[in-house]
Amino acid sequence: MHSNPAFRQDPRERNLAFARARGFGVLTLNGPDGPHASHVPFLLNDDASIAELHLARSNPIARTGLPAPALLAVSGPDAYISPDWYGPHDQVPDQVPTWNYVAVHLRGHLEPLPDDALRPHVEALSAEHETRITGKRPWTSAKMTEGAMPRMMRMILPFRFVVTSVEGTWKLNQNKTPEVRARAAEALARGNATAQDIAALMRELP
Repeated sequence: MHSNPAFRQDPRERNLAFARARGFGVLTLNGPDGPHASHVPFLLNDDASIAELHLARSNPIARTGLPAPALLAVSGPDAYISPDWYGPHDQVPDQVPTWNYVAVHLRGHLEPLPDDALRPHVEALSAEHETRITGKRPWTSAKMTEGAMPRMMRMILPFRFVVTSVEGTWKLNQNKTPEVRARAAEALARGNATAQDIAALMRELP
């Protein structure tokens, strides 16, 4: 993760709130034949000490010797920043392109859960995201025909990611003056949705 302290001053609570709201990340760990990575939804518990997740039985991570050290990387919006956006070259000289982004890394270790933890996990996971959808009644597994849910769950396994540290990078041109940063944010605001998200975060800075 980016080591510049200018981009890593946000409190732990904001990093965790971001990870909890995203609820999706890249789980990575080292296997006997090299690094493994898998894109997974997850649920953080109340004190953010544990993230519950599931993997397909065929996933190489599920077949790696566990427990094992692991990293869960949670990415947010990102956008390319053109040096031309900072202002006239005679006023803001010698600038280079960069990339603004938000990312939170949860470090810890991954361990398997007993089979009976799977059903509560998948029910809680779907309930969390169904409640975020407006305009419809939340989906539940009760809508499925009898026997379908257990049959599908045989293809996945439950896991617990025990969080030991949290690192966040909010790279939003904090190393530029407010005036220069505002010009870049104005240009980003005319871009696509993720560029607009970055612009909004940049405008929140003092």
